[in-house]
Amino acid sequence: MRDHAAGLVTRWAAVWNGDLSLTPATVHEDFVSHAAPLLGGPPADAVGRDHLDAWVAGIRAAIPDLLFTVQVGPVVDDPYVTVRWLARGTYAGGIPGSAPEAVGRVVSFSGTDTLRVRDGRIAEYWANADSLWAAQQLGLVPAAAAV
Repeated sequence: MRDHAAGLVTRWAAVWNGDLSLTPATVHEDFVSHAAPLLGGPPADAVGRDHLDAWVAGIRAAIPDLLFTVQVGPVVDDPYVTVRWLARGTYAGGIPGSAPEAVGRVVSFSGTDTLRVRDGRIAEYWANADSLWAAQQLGLVPAAAAV
């Protein structure tokens, strides 16, 4: 499973980096995501890989050069695979409520994905991302005052 997980995680990152042609080979048709809506994401629980493609496309419309890189993992506990990632890109605008001065700003955020693998593809996805940090960089919420 470890060798397969490494290839699967590479394809998973490539999907998030905009190569949606890899979705069918990477993501099971009965895919379920569990994630707080962020940057045009689906509802908290969404079924079907079409939701994933729409989510990725929405994020990439706002941050076209967004690059996800794996920092830790994959950590494998069959049938689960976990990775820690960092995403970085230049905000192009388009997210309602974002600050006008955020356009052109390089933003970064990190998170951890837990993936359940079935039949060699990702069947279920739990996303834990630093959405507060992303929202602060885009001016959607004020940054916390220094303590």
